Amino acid sequence: MEHSPVDPLVAPEEQAAEAALRPSRLDEFEGQPRVRDQLSLVLAAARHRDSTPDHVLLSGPPGLGKTTLAMIIAAEVGAPLHITSGPAIQHPGDLAAILSGLVEGEVLFLDEIHRMSRPAEEMLYLAMEDFRVDVIVGKGPGATAIPISIPPFTLVGATTRAGLLPSPLRDRFGFTAQLDFYEVEDLTGIVTRSAAKLDVELDADSARLIASRSRGTPRIANRLLRRVRDYAQVNADGRVDVALAKAALELYEVDELGLDRLDRAVLEAICAKFAGGPVGLSTLAISVGEETETVEEVAEPFLVRQGFLMRTPRGRVATPAAWAHLGLSAPPGAPGGPRPSGDEGPDLFS
Repeated sequence: MEHSPVDPLVAPEEQAAEAALRPSRLDEFEGQPRVRDQLSLVLAAARHRDSTPDHVLLSGPPGLGKTTLAMIIAAEVGAPLHITSGPAIQHPGDLAAILSGLVEGEVLFLDEIHRMSRPAEEMLYLAMEDFRVDVIVGKGPGATAIPISIPPFTLVGATTRAGLLPSPLRDRFGFTAQLDFYEVEDLTGIVTRSAAKLDVELDADSARLIASRSRGTPRIANRLLRRVRDYAQVNADGRVDVALAKAALELYEVDELGLDRLDRAVLEAICAKFAGGPVGLSTLAISVGEETETVEEVAEPFLVRQGFLMRTPRGRVATPAAWAHLGLSAPPGAPGGPRPSGDEGPDLFS
């Protein structure tokens, strides 16, 4: 599948480029002021006590800086960082091997923590609370639990679906942070800082234009900046102005609200093919030629957040804003459209 420039998930081929643009200290981390101030206090207090910081849970949509914050936590406390993910830990032995190899004070970053297996998750409870794991040797009645002490460490868990974490696991984190989508002003600062790292000549208006089409997500802002840079290097002298930035983003089919080809295809299918809905997810995915997971995880969250789409028990429904954005008029009987004569039913959007 072609990778969309506004997909909040990171593509494997862009991991190195993304890493080069990450801030390395907490005072360089733009946006999320509430989380930044709270986390700064947690780390400062740990340094004052000369102890390892409390375990930290970071939740929020992809692309908002959870991995970056984990790296910053390790840098702020001057500790090594070990990175793994929930899908990589499917057996308690996998987790025991990682935990027993940690050094004192190390930061363990566990991405997608909600996808860890339940047996490994239960082992993690004891490790987070008592800094030990019990390894089972043997099988059946003769099995023996051997306790293994592990040095104090800080676990940083990241999840895009905090609701899937069981309460016993959530309760063992000393600090929980919910990352929100960024304001355009914060993204403008991120684009400007990234442009300086990439040696891109970018004026303030161009930075704001890129930020305004980034769907509130720093990862998308940096990706669009790199695409605009490429366009400027090939079609101009490398300098970016508003006209050039607009031309580059039009080439990649990113409109003024940050919608891309898939977003518009979803809205056009609901409005033009299904009279505004409701339409089921699988039918909608077939109509736009994508997998259901792609529509549900990439396009839908943004369209719902922007007020273009509603999820209902009967299926997906386009709102009046969707019809207006496409330049279409809702037919009689469609959600938000004029009522057929004699229809006195309730208006979903009144």
